[in-house]
Amino acid sequence: MNPFEKGVASANGLHAVMTRDTARSGKGKRRVVRELYPFFYNPMWGRFGDTTDGPPGTYYRRGSEPTEYFWNTYDQVLIRPDLLDSFDEKSVEVLTEFGGKKFLSKSGIPDKSRLSDHLPLLFSIEV
Repeated sequence: MNPFEKGVASANGLHAVMTRDTARSGKGKRRVVRELYPFFYNPMWGRFGDTTDGPPGTYYRRGSEPTEYFWNTYDQVLIRPDLLDSFDEKSVEVLTEFGGKKFLSKSGIPDKSRLSDHLPLLFSIEV
C-alpha cells in the first residue's frame, strides 16, 4: 500500500502520518470513538514525484486501470514517536544501486531481472 491508503494511514490500520508534529501530538496517540490509537511517523509521504532526491517511488507499475499512479511507494519506514529524536529522515534513501550493481533499467524503472521489482530502502536510527 502507498502511504495515503487506508491500511497505512487510518487509525485502525497502521496510523502512519506524514509529519513529526502530528505523530507527537496527543502524546503520540489519537482518540477515535473512545479508543486510543498510537501513531507512527512515515517519512515516505515526502518521497513522491520528480522533486525528490532519487526515484519518485519504490515500485513502478504501468497498468491498464482508469486510475494509475505508475510510481508507488509500497516500501516504507515507520517510526514510533518515542524514537523520533533518534531518527533523521535525511538518512532515508531509496537505493538505485549498491556495490556497483544498478537496480534501475535504462528507462529508469526498477529492473526485476537484476534484483527485484521493488527498490530497497536504507535508513539509520541512532540509539
